[in-house]
Amino acid sequence: MVTLVLFAAERTGRVLVEAGPVLVTSGVLLTALGLALRMLAVALPGVIVFATTDPTDLADALVQNAKAPARFAIGALAAFRLVPLLGREWQMISMARRARGVDAGRNPVARLRLFVSTAFALLVGAIRRGTRLAVAMDARGFDAGTPRTVARRQRFTAADGLLIAGAAALAGAALAVSVALGTFRPLIG
Repeated sequence: MVTLVLFAAERTGRVLVEAGPVLVTSGVLLTALGLALRMLAVALPGVIVFATTDPTDLADALVQNAKAPARFAIGALAAFRLVPLLGREWQMISMARRARGVDAGRNPVARLRLFVSTAFALLVGAIRRGTRLAVAMDARGFDAGTPRTVARRQRFTAADGLLIAGAAALAGAALAVSVALGTFRPLIG
């Protein structure tokens, strides 16, 4: 929301804060609030699903209920299981750099550079791990092209329905607030 307020192209409405190059107006603040609410409406259901779903159950449900291809579902399962490793790998990279004496101190530019280089190292490691995993899965016949059997039947339950209804209600509420604030601008048209 802060970046949306600071770097907005249109500056409409009453001026709320003017400090050198920083100009915050009521129109910009309302637009940023509407966009932040939309991002929350999109991200929150994903976070809830990620926090409460077993990866194996997700892959089974994708194949059985959503009729997704097995290759996609198994790839999603592998990715879902590897996400927790990213936090630990970030910590390991940071500790290794600290042990080598690479530290940003209080310099914000050096801190940003260190963040970007750590993120790049994490990305390179994730791509390498993903490539090794893909080769290993292909070697084990995960892409054999033959139909796969189902070990556990996944049912669509009331909790699943409540999650979908809650996500739709949250998205609708964010859209309604955006329209009420006058910040709704469709992406198409």
